[in-house]
Amino acid sequence: MPTTKKVVHITTVHHPLDPRIYYKQCQSLQQAGYDVTLIAPDGDQVIQNSNIQVVPIKKHKNKWLRMLLSSVQAYKQARKLSADYYQIHDPELLPVAWLLKNKHNVVIYDIHEDYETSIMQKEYIARPLRKFVAKTYRFMEKFFSKNLELILAEKYYKEKNPSGTCILNYPLLNEKVINHEVNEQPTENKLIYTGNVSVERGALIQARIPQIAEGTSVHVYGKCPKALADKMYEQAGPRKDQLHIQGIDSYVPKTEIDQAYASTKWLAGIALFPPDEHYYKKELTKFFEYMSFGLPIICSNFPVWKAFVEQHACGIAVDPTNEAEIQRAITYLKDNPAEALQMGQNGRKAVLEQLNWDKEKEKLILWYDELRKEDKVSVQEKGRDYS
Repeated sequence: MPTTKKVVHITTVHHPLDPRIYYKQCQSLQQAGYDVTLIAPDGDQVIQNSNIQVVPIKKHKNKWLRMLLSSVQAYKQARKLSADYYQIHDPELLPVAWLLKNKHNVVIYDIHEDYETSIMQKEYIARPLRKFVAKTYRFMEKFFSKNLELILAEKYYKEKNPSGTCILNYPLLNEKVINHEVNEQPTENKLIYTGNVSVERGALIQARIPQIAEGTSVHVYGKCPKALADKMYEQAGPRKDQLHIQGIDSYVPKTEIDQAYASTKWLAGIALFPPDEHYYKKELTKFFEYMSFGLPIICSNFPVWKAFVEQHACGIAVDPTNEAEIQRAITYLKDNPAEALQMGQNGRKAVLEQLNWDKEKEKLILWYDELRKEDKVSVQEKGRDYS
C-alpha cells in the first residue's frame, strides 16, 4: 500500500493517549502503512517512540470555549495538513467535518457514544430543556453527517445509524494481557473499577461497598473530579480508608491501568451503575478489560449486561439499588473461589478468542482500504460489518 495516503484523526475532547483513538486506531493505521497525524488537546503525558505525529491544540477547561475555540483551531490545523482521510471523534466537530469534506477526501465520524441519550444526563442543561436539546442535537447530527462515513463503537448504535460500520471498542491484546496468568492463588478482598468516574457511572454506589461488604476495599482508576471524590469518601464513611481513588482531577493512562490489573489478585471488576437509559444497551469497554485479565464481573442487572455475563459465564448481575444483593454477590465470590476463578477464565478465553482488538483492527484496515479505492461503488455500500 502506498505510504502517501494521509490520515488525520481529530479530537477536542479526548486525551491524546485515548485508547480507542491513539492505541487502537491511529497505531493500527500507521502499522498498516498509512501516514497518521493526530490533532488533540495538549496532554500531560509525553508520547515517546511514535511514528504518529501529534499536533497539540489549546486545552480549554470551559466546555463552551472548547466547543468554539478548540474546534476552530482544530479546523485550521486540519486544513493545513490536506489529508486524504479525516476522522473526527467528537460531535462538536461535526461542523468541522462538514467544512473539511470535499470530493477529493473521505471524512469519517467515529460515534463513541449514544449522544442523544447522553444529553439527557447533562447536569449543566436544565432538566426541562434536555429533551428539546437532545432532539435538536439529533437533527443537527443527521444534517452534518449525511455525507460522512460512520464508524460505530457499539453494535446497538446501528439502530439509529443503519449506514454505519461497526468497529467495536474491544481490548488490545498487548503483552501484559497475553502474558497474564489466571492462577489459583487466593484473591484479595479488593474490587477494581476503571474508566471515567461519575455519578451516572455508579461512583456513589461503588463508594459504599466498604460499608456494605466488611473487609472489602474498592480501588478506582480513572479521572474523577475532586468534588465527586469528596462525596465518594463521605459515602464510604468510617471505612473511607478502604476506598482508593487514583485519578482525582487527573488523567490515568492506559499503561497505568494495565499495570494495576496485572499487579493485584482482584476479587472482581465492578460496574454498578444506577438505572439510566444511556447505559441499558451498552456493552462497556471495561467489561472486556476485566475479562482480558481474568476478573469476574459484578455489574448492574440491565437486560443487555445480564445477558452478556450469562452468555460468557463471566460474572454476576445484581440490582444496583439493592445493597443486600451487592453484598451477596461479593460474598459469593469470596466464599466460592473455584467458581470465581472459572468465571475469570471463561471471560479471558472469550476475549483471547473473539472479543479483542486484533479482530476489529482487521475490519478497520479492510474498511479503510475499501474507502481508498477509486471505484466508489464499494464506498457507497453502507453498513458493512466485515464480520
